[in-house]
Amino acid sequence: MPEVTNFAELEVLLDQCQTALSYRFRDIELLAMCLTHASSARTRLHSNERLEFLGDAILGVVVCEALYHRFPESSEGELTRIKSIVVSRVTCATMAARVRLEEFVLVGKGLNHGGHIPSSILAGTFEGLIAGIYLDGGLEAARDFLTPLITPEIESSAATLHEQNFKSLLQHIAQKRFGATPMYRLLDERGPDHSKVFHISVVVAGRVFPAAWGANKKEAEQTAAQHALEELLGENAGEDRTPAPPELRESDVWEVSAEPAAEVAAIDIASSAIEAEPFGLGVEES
Repeated sequence: MPEVTNFAELEVLLDQCQTALSYRFRDIELLAMCLTHASSARTRLHSNERLEFLGDAILGVVVCEALYHRFPESSEGELTRIKSIVVSRVTCATMAARVRLEEFVLVGKGLNHGGHIPSSILAGTFEGLIAGIYLDGGLEAARDFLTPLITPEIESSAATLHEQNFKSLLQHIAQKRFGATPMYRLLDERGPDHSKVFHISVVVAGRVFPAAWGANKKEAEQTAAQHALEELLGENAGEDRTPAPPELRESDVWEVSAEPAAEVAAIDIASSAIEAEPFGLGVEES
């Protein structure tokens, strides 16, 4: 955290911050307010708290817009799950670190722990900066600033959710490629009632895929779905499909329940004004 004792030092700090952000403010006092935590301001109204409130909303708009265009086949629930990760405090703190925000945020001495600033403060300051850029340059400027920061977070979040739920991803592929819903066939179950294991295979459009064991039906279904995905994604679209065995009966299977699938995003991976008052930092202009 920088130590600013006079106006000249503040000007240097703000100039360095703008270089790190790759954005030049027309209203330099607005940038100063964006960087000012309540612990170092004369009053809370001279801090970035109100900007943080607005920046949270602007971040949500830009992320939602990006998700809407990035994943045209994903449902509202799927997009919402990705958005919740990208706009979280943890992710905001990560993006703040990428623009070296810790070098510029102004906090009181009590919050400067050996030069380290709490991630919650970094996240809030990052949201304040978003609002500042929006007020200074408009929505397009805020979008330009955010796009290179949120894009890798969107991709990472979508991939993480995909890895957590193979069933949802398989359902998406099966419906898109075959117009069919995956069915799960219980082949065997073993062990005492309190410690059973289950052997399950998945059937898609009459094709039976390699079965999997699991400590419960949900775990076995997930692994079976993973086996099916590995085969489907590794094949060319023109390859022949393996027919289902004749003994397969409707009573042997049950449908996958429809559930939100933010994981399907991984398919694409694979293939209002706030008026800025004078600095309010207790810094004398000299």
